[in-house]
Amino acid sequence: MSKSSRAALRDAFKRLEHEVPDGLAQVIRKLRHPDARWVRIPVGLLFVMGGLLGPILPLLGVWMLPIGLLFIAYDVPFLRRPVAGFTIWGADLWSGFRLRLKRRMAR
Repeated sequence: MSKSSRAALRDAFKRLEHEVPDGLAQVIRKLRHPDARWVRIPVGLLFVMGGLLGPILPLLGVWMLPIGLLFIAYDVPFLRRPVAGFTIWGADLWSGFRLRLKRRMAR
């Protein structure tokens, strides 16, 4: 039996929180609270816009796009499953990259 889209999105948020520094993970947890909807949606939109401006402005980057989509997907049901899958895939890719880098540095 497959997971619901909410469960998949919850897993994606947990993976993201595991990969980012503790301070940022705490902010993400606060934005996941149901009362934070009116903050979460504008923050998601700002991150998406910042991700699209990434090639032009050096501080912003493409990394902002998936995080913004993740925040928006929390409130938009049809985005939950694809965004969750993409986030989990990206977190796995990042974890594998860090592991390979750590192994290479240990040699």
